[in-house]
Formats: sequence, structure tokens, C-alpha cells
Amino acid sequence: MTTPPRIDAAALDLDALEGVEGRVAVLLGPDGSLDAAGRRVSELTGGALERFATHESAERMKPGEIRELAFPSGMAARAVLVLRLDPDSDAETVRKGGAALAKAMEGEDLLVAAEALAEAEALALGIALRAYDYRELKGEDPEEDGPVGPGAVTIMASEAPDLGGGGHAAAIYLVRDLVNAPANVLTTTAFADRLEGLRAEGLEVEVLDEDRLQALGMRLLLGVGQGSESPTKVVVMRWSGGEGPPLALCGKGVVFDTGGISLKPGAGMEDMTMDMGGAATVAGVMLALARRKAAANVVGLVGLVENMPDGRAQRPGDVVRSMKGDTVEIINTDAEGRLVLADVMWHAQEAYEPSAVIDLATLTGAIIVALGQENAGVFSNDDALADAFLAAAEAAGEGAWRLPLGPAYDKLLKSRVADMKNVGGREAGSITAAQFLQRFVKEDMPWIHLDIAGVASRKSGTDLSAPGATGWGVLALDRLVRDRFERGEAG
Repeated sequence: MTTPPRIDAAALDLDALEGVEGRVAVLLGPDGSLDAAGRRVSELTGGALERFATHESAERMKPGEIRELAFPSGMAARAVLVLRLDPDSDAETVRKGGAALAKAMEGEDLLVAAEALAEAEALALGIALRAYDYRELKGEDPEEDGPVGPGAVTIMASEAPDLGGGGHAAAIYLVRDLVNAPANVLTTTAFADRLEGLRAEGLEVEVLDEDRLQALGMRLLLGVGQGSESPTKVVVMRWSGGEGPPLALCGKGVVFDTGGISLKPGAGMEDMTMDMGGAATVAGVMLALARRKAAANVVGLVGLVENMPDGRAQRPGDVVRSMKGDTVEIINTDAEGRLVLADVMWHAQEAYEPSAVIDLATLTGAIIVALGQENAGVFSNDDALADAFLAAAEAAGEGAWRLPLGPAYDKLLKSRVADMKNVGGREAGSITAAQFLQRFVKEDMPWIHLDIAGVASRKSGTDLSAPGATGWGVLALDRLVRDRFERGEAG
């Protein structure tokens, strides 16, 4: 498992700046202002930093951007990194500044020296997130693959800053490791084993095998995996830190999706190793809650399955009875995620009587057409809960946009032979998928569906992540729990 870089906090020592090796970062404020650390670095470099601070290139810098002064005379450091930050910069901007510093580390140690740093935790998180590099299956040849891991990081301020313990970084690293892992490594069994390891973090973890799932009547879920050699499983993770009924988080965990008998095109199918992104995010949120000992009750349930073509595989035209009791006509076996979630969500409500349900899934390509890769799709039957989540996502700097639901879309799911079809056609594909899931939400149960197909993994990377898995959703959902469910509110 990938480990976040070590980030230490220390009291500012101006005399130590001269002998620090690696890279030294200082802050540049509005109008080229330098704090005590910046002025000391300028003094050591013969005024070079002050000259830069008044140059037009510094004036063009936006908050969160950096510039590098290489091989500064008068210092042992290989480079001075100048980070533009205003005193009122928000956490998202500071995180992006930290990420910029991490990109510039090139495997060397980094000392961030600041007289005052109000968002030190956000800076540390930004450094940690951008330093992530999935190397589990690579060799250790620095010349071929670049520096092996980031260097050590120290953040100095007049008073040693509170860096928050690194729980969010560890949780997002877990999500990224899971999403980045190939399907021959992260089988359903290996996935369940990794989640069982979270018992060491204080979570209660239970694994339901196929016999148990059959006894519970989770036939939609089992039908998705019946063409695979990998056994279908449901893993339940519980954090009991509060009072009252839990919030239920439900994740789609399709470790590989060929489309089944409705086979996907070969080009790009390798990306379907990330189709368990919803389950990975649920696991990451549960780890984040455990690391900070959240004063809330939360249960995370993930359906782990592989969708493969085989002589035993589910066929288009099959009719399957759900755990709820409704029958579903399978029109397209590649619309399998909603089948997984339908049974998992129903079990969550039956077994745990939650105060609210939130499901996460890399569910539809249609959401990428609608929103690109900047926002997850948000669907909900409860305005207050949806508004609370959108506010949490905005505060966390994670893009999310609400889309509509409505009974008019139900006609697209009508089946001639069953209670419903599993797809409604190309029209409003993301909405009809959410509308399908809503049929498995009990009356008066507050619910949110998050379609994260566009945000769970990015080939081009983001400000906070290299190409590959992003870990989207951990910060927003942890913030939602902190803001809403730790106060004992329902829904």
C-alpha cells in the first residue's frame, strides 16, 4: 500500500535556513511582500528574492502558483521555491499551492518556511496528495521511472503548525491504490481482504459470501457476477462513534467490467479496472472517519463483483427478482452497476435502518457527456440533504452538480414482462439510472446518488493528483458527516 510522505511540523528557525539542503519554499504575499522567512532567504541570497518579488513576473503570479530560483548562492539548498499566497487564501487554494510544491520536489526533501500559515493542514494535504505515485507494480529504477517516492517534508512557522494528523491523505491514498490496481491484482477476494485490514483502524468489518447473499435474496447482485470465476461478496464496514441510526454509504465495486454478454468495445476496456471507484471511495471515507474518531455512526456497504462473459453469464432478456421483491428485465448486461447497488442499498435499509443513504458509483458514461470530468452528478429525493452535500463538496473543493429526477422518466423503464427494465435507452441515461435506483429507496428515506464516472479517475490528472485515480469524494463526504451527522441530525 502506498504511504503518504512524512510531513513534520516545526517552529520557525531562521538561522537554520542557510544550511538546509534539498528545496526551501517561502511565501510571497500581495504586492511582493515577504515575511520573516522570505526576508532571511533574500538576505542569504544577496537580495535575489527581493529583486524577484518586485519583478513583473512575480506580479503575474496567481495565488497557489510557484516559481523556482535554482541553485541560490549563499544557501545549501538546490532551489528556492516561491509560493504566492495571500493571507486570506482559502483551503482549496492553499492545497493547490501545496500540490505545486510537491510537483517541484523531484524526490528531494522540502522545507516550507513561513512566519504565519493559517491553513497549514491544507498545505500539508496538498503536498501529500500530489506526491502520490502508484508504484506497487513497478521496479525501482530511478533513471527509468523517475525519483522513487517523495522526500521528507517539514513545515515551519512561528508556532509549530497543526497538520491534522494526515488522516485525509491516508484515506485518499487508500482510494487511489484500490482504483489504480489492475483486476488481476485486485480481485473481489483481494479487495475484501484489504477492507478486512481496516479492523486495525477500529472499524467493524464483516464479509458476506455468496451463500449468505443467496440466503438474503440478493439475486440482482449475484446475477452480475455469475459469469466470473471471482466470487461475489458484500463487505460491511461500521464506525460507531455517535448516537442514533447510522448514515449508510453504499458503493459499487465492479472490479472489472467487460460489459458481460453486452460486451464493451475492446478499445479502452483496460480502463474498466476503475469501475469499483464507488466502493473504494466508501472505504476511504470509512478510514477517514476512523482516523479522526468521528462522533457519528456510519455504515459502509460495498458490493464486490466482476462482470464477465461466460457460458453461465447473465443474458439480455433474463428476468431477475431483486432482494426487495421487484422483478427486473435485463436489457443490457453492461448496465450492471445499478443492479449491484439496488440489492446493496436495500440490504442497508433492511439491516441497519439508517437515517439516510448515499450511494456512489462509476455508473454511466452519460454523466461524462453531461458534466465532463469536473463534476460528479448528484441526484436526490431530499433537498436539505442534497444542499448539505453540495455545500460540503464546495468547501472541500470537489466538483458536484445536481441533476433532476421525476416520475416522467419512469416510463422509459417500463418493461413488458417485468416490473422494470434495467436501462431506459440513450435518452437521459444518467437520470434514468438514478431513477432506477430510487425504486430501491424506501419511502421517506433521504437519499443521494453520486455518479462519479467522470471524476474517479483522470487520464490527464488534476491539480492534486497525477494521472489515474483521484480519490474524489473523501473530503466532501467526510465534511458532510462532520457538518451534519455529528450533530445527530437525520438526513
